[in-house]
Amino acid sequence: MKALFSEKTIDFLIENKLRNDRTWFEEHRDIYNQHVIAPLVSLVQTLEPTMMSIDNKLICSPKIGGSISRIWRDARRPSKDKTIFRDMMWCMFIRQKNMGLPEYFFVISPKEFLYGCGYYAAGAATMASIRKLIMNGSSDFKAALAAHKRQDAFQIEGDFYKRSRHPDMPEHLRDWLDRKTISFVRRSSDFELLSSEGLAGTVAEGFKGLAPIYDFFITAEEDAKRL
Repeated sequence: MKALFSEKTIDFLIENKLRNDRTWFEEHRDIYNQHVIAPLVSLVQTLEPTMMSIDNKLICSPKIGGSISRIWRDARRPSKDKTIFRDMMWCMFIRQKNMGLPEYFFVISPKEFLYGCGYYAAGAATMASIRKLIMNGSSDFKAALAAHKRQDAFQIEGDFYKRSRHPDMPEHLRDWLDRKTISFVRRSSDFELLSSEGLAGTVAEGFKGLAPIYDFFITAEEDAKRL
């Protein structure tokens, strides 16, 4: 498989954000389509078999507004610095267009690229269900924990509460229990990998390794519906 992203991808994201001008963007839309959108479309298409093997309910739509983000900001939510465009793009694989559900994601920006699995913002009911399953020692959580321990590329992320809700629990469990939201992320500034032919395969293998964690999140979602 040919390389997807290149220096031109990053260069466009930087310059488009700095210029912050719709006219300039339209004049350079062909570069945007060729070096930003086309690589993301190819990535989604290449990852689709992997995503379907993990969960055949995941949406794999290789288009803007489908699995691929828009580069322009939501006009209903203007940024503090008045910028029109983002300097990052992403694709996501989620069961439906609901940011409250667990998802797989891949994000590219001038500073780094990252990918992983988890929540953009988990709901209170979801986190309560996750904690309950952990405290009850569910088999799904044990599988998720084992998957996390088998690797060291993906780090657990998510804001903590100021005080531990479970101070008597082991530290490795508090790392899950004391978060307001949760995700597992690999961050990298290895732009040689980003522009290599092996990127999609590396991401696919990472996603498959996270499957037990994703399955645990889905179990928590189903459990939350019963609370």
